[in-house]
Amino acid sequence: MAVSRSWERKVRKNMSTVNKARKKQGHSMMSPGAEKMDRFTGRNIIMPVMLLLFVGAYNVLMQTDPNFNGGAMYWTTIVAYVLLAALFFFRRPYLTVGKDYVQSRRFTGDKRVKAADIERITVLKGYVVVRPKKGAGWTFSRLLNRFKTDDMAKRLEAFASAHGIEFEQK
Repeated sequence: MAVSRSWERKVRKNMSTVNKARKKQGHSMMSPGAEKMDRFTGRNIIMPVMLLLFVGAYNVLMQTDPNFNGGAMYWTTIVAYVLLAALFFFRRPYLTVGKDYVQSRRFTGDKRVKAADIERITVLKGYVVVRPKKGAGWTFSRLLNRFKTDDMAKRLEAFASAHGIEFEQK
């Protein structure tokens, strides 16, 4: 059965109106046929602080040298490290739990692991570890990255039981 284009336009227009209203109310936007996924975001604080401390130590060491004259390369280096710290601060780490996969941001980019490729999920106090069959485990920490590990643990427990993955809580 073919759907007319005018009907599709009406659906898109109404969906746009509903999504604008939901956005104003602080709810997530709706999209027809989209899968339900939960996203847990953290905040990277340690790396930006370490970079800023490095910049501060570099600045102090260079300023104490009597023969030092701050040229363009010196200030370029300072600005580059401050921008790198800002990049790490604003590029938030996350864990997305979908229907049959988990996805996270790693240093090398976004990585996705299907449920069949997960060996075990371990939950400790303040930590959640997702161990794939190949590669290193993904550790999500409340202390280092400000993740809500209790909420993550509940969602990952349901994910593990739905896919027959070993779930360990210590």
